[in-house]
Amino acid sequence: MTATLYYIHDPMCSWCWGFSPTWRQIRAQLPAELPVVYLLGGLAPDTQALMSQDMQTKLQQTWHTISQRLGTQFNFDFWTVCQPRRSTYPACRAVLAAQQQDAGNTMTTAIQHAYYLDAKNPSDDATLVELAKEIGLDTARFAQQLNDPATQHELARQIAQGQALGAQGFPSLIYSNDTGNHFIRHDYLDPEVTLDQIRRLDDF
Repeated sequence: MTATLYYIHDPMCSWCWGFSPTWRQIRAQLPAELPVVYLLGGLAPDTQALMSQDMQTKLQQTWHTISQRLGTQFNFDFWTVCQPRRSTYPACRAVLAAQQQDAGNTMTTAIQHAYYLDAKNPSDDATLVELAKEIGLDTARFAQQLNDPATQHELARQIAQGQALGAQGFPSLIYSNDTGNHFIRHDYLDPEVTLDQIRRLDDF
């Protein structure tokens, strides 16, 4: 039976950041023969407008909630040293551009650390190019691909695929096999909640 596990995420999704330690544990226990495909969800489209104060307050409250529930670290200096914009598409395109140099997941982690720990703004192209340099990419190639129409086209394709699979927010896990697409529940602290469901479907 052919099967694929889809992980649908956004590099600037704070719940994805909170889930990342548990996701690493899940990945480590999955059978090697089960393909895992990452899809970018595109949480918020491109904009140059500053984030409204109401949205800033809401997101800071979300960070506090995640920190209290999961113990996740956040650097709240971001909200005073950066000019927040509700725009995650640049960060998503950065992951796609980095994938062209076999560093998509490395870029995702770099974006999360820059955003949540170092109070840098991944909505800004300059930040993303800086991160590409830090993780050892060909920065000229990365910068060219970051806003290439083909990169945006691929992002739109992944967003549509995630929706078609039945993603319910970020992160979402979808197990797809010959019987259909199966939404996999997850617990932010307990990898066994996810692994038990996959075991029943995958028989490992």
